[in-house]
Amino acid sequence: MIETLNYLFEQYSGYAQIDIGLEIFAVIFGFLSVWFSKNNNVFVFPTGLINTSIFVYLLFKWELLGDMVINAYYFIVSIYGWYYWTRKGYDNNYTPITKANYYDKKIILIISLSSAIFVSLMYTYFNKWAGLVSYIDVLTTSIFFAGMWLMARRKIESWIFWIVGDIISVPLYIYKGLAFTSLQYFIFTFIAIAGYYKWKSIYNRKSQIV
Repeated sequence: MIETLNYLFEQYSGYAQIDIGLEIFAVIFGFLSVWFSKNNNVFVFPTGLINTSIFVYLLFKWELLGDMVINAYYFIVSIYGWYYWTRKGYDNNYTPITKANYYDKKIILIISLSSAIFVSLMYTYFNKWAGLVSYIDVLTTSIFFAGMWLMARRKIESWIFWIVGDIISVPLYIYKGLAFTSLQYFIFTFIAIAGYYKWKSIYNRKSQIV
């Protein structure tokens, strides 16, 4: 157990204390954001904006380009999602939870492919390809890009993307030397599973009412 802990946290020996503090602070707001999301609460977005803005800075500094792009994208889409969730339709109700339709699936495909190509080009341009890890980075970027867009559109299927992406990210971030972030994604996995069932329950209740 002690050896495992030493392996996880000795990686921080070369990091500045301010950066370690910022990562922990960002992780806390990450937990809050996912928790609010699970509970279908619009505070998912302001807490997410704090989380992602810090990670954009840290990941740029640590030259983790794929992860940096993911968080920059989250930041932008969070602003859109905040607007989309709180806007009122013709019936004066807020945007409800729905399932992905044919249009959504086309957008998901476009987002996934374009994000994979973009991150691949970034790695090529900056000469940062590092074997299998870089390819996994490209994969998780595609998954999380699609998941974030679906979340902003309040689609149940967003949780499926979060679950898959979180599971992949746990060992990935341990390998990258970010133990706190890996722990964050480990806990995110269980929250995402709970979020899927909660959103599905909310959707089913409203469908029965209609």
